[in-house]
Amino acid sequence: MTAGLDVALLVGATVLLVAVGAVRFSTRLGVPSLLVYLALGVAIGEGGLGIRFDDVELTRVLGFCALIVIIAEGGLSARWSTLRPVLGMAAALSTVGVVVSIVVVGVVVHLLLGLDWRLALLYGAVLSSTDAAAVFATLRRLRLPPRLVATLEAESGINDAPVVILVLLLSRDLTAHPWWYEVALVGYELGIGAAVGVAAGLTGRYALRRAALPSAGLYPIAVVGFTVLAYAAGSVLHASGFLAVYVAGVLLGNARLPHRQAILGFADGLAWLAQIGLFVLLGLLVSPSRLDAALLPAVVTGLALLLLARPLSVMVSALPFRFALREQLFLSWAGLRGAVPIVLATIPLSLRVPGADRLFDAVFVLVVIFTLLQAGTLAPAARRLRVTAPAEAAEIRVDVAPLERMRADLLQVEVPPGSRLGGVHVDELRLPVGASVTLVLRDGTGFVPGPDTRLKVGDSLLIVATAEVRDEAERRLRAVSRRGRLARWFGEYGEDQDA
Repeated sequence: MTAGLDVALLVGATVLLVAVGAVRFSTRLGVPSLLVYLALGVAIGEGGLGIRFDDVELTRVLGFCALIVIIAEGGLSARWSTLRPVLGMAAALSTVGVVVSIVVVGVVVHLLLGLDWRLALLYGAVLSSTDAAAVFATLRRLRLPPRLVATLEAESGINDAPVVILVLLLSRDLTAHPWWYEVALVGYELGIGAAVGVAAGLTGRYALRRAALPSAGLYPIAVVGFTVLAYAAGSVLHASGFLAVYVAGVLLGNARLPHRQAILGFADGLAWLAQIGLFVLLGLLVSPSRLDAALLPAVVTGLALLLLARPLSVMVSALPFRFALREQLFLSWAGLRGAVPIVLATIPLSLRVPGADRLFDAVFVLVVIFTLLQAGTLAPAARRLRVTAPAEAAEIRVDVAPLERMRADLLQVEVPPGSRLGGVHVDELRLPVGASVTLVLRDGTGFVPGPDTRLKVGDSLLIVATAEVRDEAERRLRAVSRRGRLARWFGEYGEDQDA
């Protein structure tokens, strides 16, 4: 038994280290890291090294555990000031948009592939959820307007909850209860799940602010514990545990808890570990010999999703909100699919729904193809649609005790071509008290600026801002970038409006 454990640890550690190293490799090549992890799983599976793994139930359980960690990290890193204005749109995409997507994909798959209605709608349901890990990892490398990023991240954090419920309903006997009962059940699960998340988040905020734990390393563990508690409590009450996790994460992440930077760093590392384990496991589960037959259904379903279902769901969801057409087009293209649809496909597979094995294979192929297609074209699409925001401030996570005590954040701002920041003196930025430009990087050389330092195109600024004035500082920088030092004379206050 000891020898077997040693071999398992050897293989596991090797796969983990290769996966960590693959992050740098995939970044250089522009290939999403999740595809590298899936390829690792396939390579050590029955089609590669010959390790046979077909435990669908275990994969589903471990997949749900990984999603809890990934969604929790997304909630912890979400800023309420940017999340609040887009919460309505994100909620619409996660409910109305999900229903529209399921119906459109279901109709197309039923008509073109000849599948029965139940299986066709399952195709739509499994693929209607955008993937939190894929969205977080991809969007945070791009400079986009905060509300577009916040909309996509909030949608990916929220929509898992209703989609899991719908996949479970479609995987069971739909004639067991009347339609109104199923609708009421969905409403109950979402409502109670949100309430449980609020309760767990507020309890965690109260307890951790007043606790004097003997080690700084215990605070990140406690925060993750509260998010897992939210999921477990929601599930025990037959409510949506995933929604509870996200809500609890948002409340805890915006609470300015002790050792906040350490908490975010720990959650980020844990989320990476969850992603690696999840993708490798899913790659291990798939049977490469069956994937050829899944290519046509995957392409048909993917095109229906990409060209019809996603744009229509965004258009319908955006009707009550002020989103420009180019923003809606980008939201349609940026609805990334990743491990979540593959995990969801294990639900009907574990419940032995007829045709579920073909569904799993098609979803796997679709995720690989369309991840390559979408993730690689997001940056060009953003530039073509003119929704980029190269002058936006990006938060830098550092574990620095003085910043923690001052309740301050570290921001990085670029001065891109066309920005009115070029030519402005530092004192003309008129940053609020509590925010200061501490370093300028110009032509590879860093220096501490003075009040009369004139900014140039290509400069990179390092700004320290207290938590209280961070949003005001970002608005001022955005305003000056758009209209120059006299921005307020032109009625420009840097609000995050249509690009």
